[in-house]
Amino acid sequence: MHLRPVLLSFLLALAGLTLASTSRAHDPLPLVPRVDPARYVGTWYEITKLPNFFQRRCLSDTRATYALRPDGRIDVINRCRTGGTAEAPEFDTANGMARALDATNARLKVSFLPESLRWLPIGWGDYQVIALDADYRWAMIGEPGRGYLWILSREPRLAPEVLANLTAQARALGFPVDKLEPTAHGASGAGR
Repeated sequence: MHLRPVLLSFLLALAGLTLASTSRAHDPLPLVPRVDPARYVGTWYEITKLPNFFQRRCLSDTRATYALRPDGRIDVINRCRTGGTAEAPEFDTANGMARALDATNARLKVSFLPESLRWLPIGWGDYQVIALDADYRWAMIGEPGRGYLWILSREPRLAPEVLANLTAQARALGFPVDKLEPTAHGASGAGR
């Protein structure tokens, strides 16, 4: 007879913990105060990422190249090595577009749908700049659900202490940093 109240209390406590952890995962991210698009464009090398479905074929040499469009939006070209040999590497490329959601340019929506379908309200992902070097040498990108995270650098390598600091910051924000996957960069991918 006393088992029911104890079991009910346990289940209520478990539900409360689940709700608390779920709501934490959806707290807004603290973003950088401002991103200057003219300084942000160019090539960024992926240093590490949380694994995701759309990059499942990427083996190494992942990078993103951004270019300003006349309409103020940003063209996005993501590229990674998917196979081949050192002499003849194979790459996969995805072309997309980003649009800022406010004047800070720290909150963007990105779509890799074909250009003719980008008018649809679906297919746009969150791209939020949560850390950015003052000289635009590295950046950390995430989304409020904490399911996506990228640490990027202007060079294929990032100083270990910078990576450690960014990883600690991501952990404090609730990202599952124990799942981060480092990205290898070789001679075959950096210059092509």
